[in-house]
Amino acid sequence: MPVAIVSDTCHYLDRQQVVEQGIHEVSLYVHWGGETQRESEMRDYDAYYARLRTAEEMPTTSQPSIGDFLAVYEPLLRDGETEVVSIHLAGGMSGTVSAAEQAREQLGPHAARVHVVDSRSACGGQGLVVLAAAAAARAGGDGRAVVDRALRARNELKMWFAIDTLEYLRRGGRIGGAQAWLGGALKIKPILTVESEITPIERVRTSRRALERLVDLLRERAQAGADAWMVQHIQAPEQADALAARGREIFGCEPVTVSEIGPVIGAHVGPGLLGVGGLPSSFLR
Repeated sequence: MPVAIVSDTCHYLDRQQVVEQGIHEVSLYVHWGGETQRESEMRDYDAYYARLRTAEEMPTTSQPSIGDFLAVYEPLLRDGETEVVSIHLAGGMSGTVSAAEQAREQLGPHAARVHVVDSRSACGGQGLVVLAAAAAARAGGDGRAVVDRALRARNELKMWFAIDTLEYLRRGGRIGGAQAWLGGALKIKPILTVESEITPIERVRTSRRALERLVDLLRERAQAGADAWMVQHIQAPEQADALAARGREIFGCEPVTVSEIGPVIGAHVGPGLLGVGGLPSSFLR
């Protein structure tokens, strides 16, 4: 393909999809108890989240280094012809996009062949934008065409997630517009989205009502023609399967993916998350 797709590890697409789509990854980092790990090397999510539930000291996370980006970009650019479209976690949540831009500027004459895109999303939303870009690249589009597909896909994308508590967001400093909900947060299940930063949508009282509200939102996506849909979760596989089953009834097709969100985003939202959303499938063809 004339265009290579790069993303960071916070899309949390199914690993098989990443391989099949030829997506190149740059890993974020988790720092905990004096140890630093690349998220890409952390595969035991169960052990990580079990520790997170009881830990007094929370992990911190950090973006890839400029060197990490160059290690991915430079081999892709070596033939002198390939362009790179590099799509990343929302700039309002992370410095990952900024690091990618700084790395691009160090490429000298090759910099013009690297296009950095802020997905203005995270997790499943970011993943769908990445898949839309990969589809445009497969179709033979040049860098400009692939970026255009990614940006148009982002504008059509809607994703929502429900969490058990705002406490992890508060402790991690990523709470964004949901700050106003903290006073009465102990007895609510927040439903949020990402629009460059975490943005509150509504509050419900129970986990069951949160799941039903996510089903309602999937139904809205179907009515809008957004038939490429997905489900993501953190340590909630049974609820995610239930959501996927409802989604199949609504859309009459399989989800793009049902996957678990990993340690970087998980450190900031905590176990129990359920997420849904989608965009028109035309962007993925």
